[in-house]
Amino acid sequence: MLVSQDSQPWTSDETVVAGSTVVLKCQVKNHENSSLQWSNPAQQTLYFGEKRALRDNRIQLVKSTPHELSISISNVALADEGEYTCSIFTMPVRTAKALITVLGIPQKPIITGYKSALQEKETTTLKCQSSGSKPAAHLTWRKGEKELQGEQTRIQEDPNGKTFTVSSSVTFQVTREDDGADIVCSANHESLDGADRSTSQRIEVLYTPTAKIRPDPPHPREGQKLLLYCEGRGNPVPQQYLWEKEGSVPPLKITQESALIFPFLNKSDSGTYGCTATSNMGSYKAYYTLNVNDPSPVPSSSSTYHAIIGGIVAFIVFLLLILFIFLGHYLIRHKGTYLTHEAKGSDDAPDADTAIINAEGGQSGGDDKKEYFI
Repeated sequence: MLVSQDSQPWTSDETVVAGSTVVLKCQVKNHENSSLQWSNPAQQTLYFGEKRALRDNRIQLVKSTPHELSISISNVALADEGEYTCSIFTMPVRTAKALITVLGIPQKPIITGYKSALQEKETTTLKCQSSGSKPAAHLTWRKGEKELQGEQTRIQEDPNGKTFTVSSSVTFQVTREDDGADIVCSANHESLDGADRSTSQRIEVLYTPTAKIRPDPPHPREGQKLLLYCEGRGNPVPQQYLWEKEGSVPPLKITQESALIFPFLNKSDSGTYGCTATSNMGSYKAYYTLNVNDPSPVPSSSSTYHAIIGGIVAFIVFLLLILFIFLGHYLIRHKGTYLTHEAKGSDDAPDADTAIINAEGGQSGGDDKKEYFI
């Protein structure tokens, strides 16, 4: 008798990270009035249709129909890895296999090998180890944001026979720029899905001091107060500063911490000064040539105040002058108009006497006319 392929169930393999949840789905087109069943790698029945067969609260029914049986397993452990079987009890019984692969998450790496502060130019070796990964993780090194070339990752199987311990080491020479740097070991693994799993080790580097001299103010002039700061850098930081001037008897004693003080500069202070910064790692000497300039011609605050007042007064005088000019021009124009009206009436006179008579007559006429209107 030919058996229909529609009665063949099908499933899919699943990969899951330890501690998470996986869903197993079994489907069939023609169930032939039979129920689907899931069983574990030990052939223990988990679910027959919608009926639970194994008492494990991590295993729950997701969906049960004549054409599908889906279950979930939560908090998956490495022991859950294996081949699960979906069966349908037709004649003959048909099965489908689903392989669950459990990924072991690598533990946070551990860095060893650093014990105490390192000397500048000293070579050191650090070791990194991470356990519990499945498959084996890959270790990488970096210093800050710069990659370090470590040795190839070594792999060792854990006692449980399922996970692995990986280790790696890196060797490098330290410089003063490495003081305070973080050496980072990272475990890279597919179970992390891009998440960072790393450990850092901050290192301390001891190095000889350096120093530079900074004047305050930057361009000193005669009569000013000057401080020469000796700025030391190193690990440990310099604790002792010694000042001297070329051509004079050392040391100079007018100091404040690392600064040399000149309360009142004069030309005789010009010269080359040296500052020796000392720590238990050694000493460093910095130099500065002091040239005392002439006194600054910058005006005092009272002079500035007087200049401002003088400017305001000058501006007011200027405004008054402009006002007088306009006022004089206005008066002159109006006076000319008055004289013109006074001579009105003489325009048509044949001689001077007639013009005077006409002018007087016109004026009296105007008065008469004015009296008429009143």
